[in-house]
Amino acid sequence: MQLSAKAVAQAKPQSAPYKLWDDRGLYLVVVPKGAPRWRFDYRFEGKRRTISLGLYPDVTLADARAKRDAARRLVANGEDPSTTRRVRPNALQAVESDCFDVLADEYIRRLRMQGRSEATIGKNIWLMEHARPFIGKRRMRDIHAPDLLEVLQKIEACGKYETANRLRGTLSSLFRFAIATGRADRDPAGDLRGALITPKVTHRAAITDPAKVGGLLRAIDGYDGSKIVRIALLLSAHLFMRPGELRLASWSEFDFEIGIWAIPAERTKMRRPHKVPLTDQVLSLFEELDAMTGAGKLLFPSVRSADRAMSDNTLNAALRRLGYAKDEMTAHGFRAMAATILNECGKWHPDAIERQLGHLENNDVRRAYVRGEHWAERVQMMEYWSNRLDELQAGGAPARGRFPRRQSAAASSAIGSGDRVW
Repeated sequence: MQLSAKAVAQAKPQSAPYKLWDDRGLYLVVVPKGAPRWRFDYRFEGKRRTISLGLYPDVTLADARAKRDAARRLVANGEDPSTTRRVRPNALQAVESDCFDVLADEYIRRLRMQGRSEATIGKNIWLMEHARPFIGKRRMRDIHAPDLLEVLQKIEACGKYETANRLRGTLSSLFRFAIATGRADRDPAGDLRGALITPKVTHRAAITDPAKVGGLLRAIDGYDGSKIVRIALLLSAHLFMRPGELRLASWSEFDFEIGIWAIPAERTKMRRPHKVPLTDQVLSLFEELDAMTGAGKLLFPSVRSADRAMSDNTLNAALRRLGYAKDEMTAHGFRAMAATILNECGKWHPDAIERQLGHLENNDVRRAYVRGEHWAERVQMMEYWSNRLDELQAGGAPARGRFPRRQSAAASSAIGSGDRVW
């Protein structure tokens, strides 16, 4: 049975060395002290021999397998890997560095160096896992468009059209990286544009009827589950941020004195800093939340560990518990709910709504000219939105709020340390 990357990562030292076997002579030796080391057993001229393939985690499971395969090719060609390594120390490295698995691991490391979010990195890892069993050990130069199409069509056969299209894009990025590093000559994934089934676009379910929004808010207010989850749902309605941006928020990002949430660029989908005005209603929710999670780093920690955020399915599960089906309302649907009602009321500039949603202008030319953040209008709009939600929750009765911290554009650059001041 082959090893998994998870099993290797979870291997713990014991009082005596022990081995974790992979396949075809490859195994990991876990020692009481020091880093685990990869070994490869093989037979040459009738004798059993062993070579070292490096230390974990410097050499990953994929790296070790590539080195093993390179050594096996040497044996098949009548060369002893241990002798070849002494005479030509770069022989194995030269062979292995061209294979898909090694390039994929290197590409993921570069994404981390670039500061990409763990969610983005996780998606890339997950997508490339679909291809590794079929082309992982092949050299990038030996992989052609028909080979990739065969892999992608296996995914399509399971009805996963969106996954197949996303994997094609990821493979294209990987091949461009291989070209830049001299390990491929062209991008065969680019040749597959139009060759895959185009997935039908399905929008995330959202409630946009004001009367039904009021019912939703009343249901959330009466949620009998976790109080922390209840507050997360209410904040989702008032702030309409992306679920991941809210779920992973830390207390240090907030300045409650001037009423601003400053989300750093590395945590936003568009990779640019984003500021959110905080209304009185929102500040009251934060004050309630502070009594429950304020001693930690995260606003919404996992029930299993204070160092980890609640899972990405928590809010959707809460909505199901409230009786809302997945085709009726989702955690992401709070964004569509706010955008629809704010646009339909006609009080706010569409660009102000788009900026508050954290969207970028798709038109490159227009984006070059539209650089304003519409901050003053966004402050007023968020106050209106919180008051509007109060009205809807009350069944349509006016519920006037106040916003004592009338913020200016200059206030957005005066964010302090994030200490909570009520």
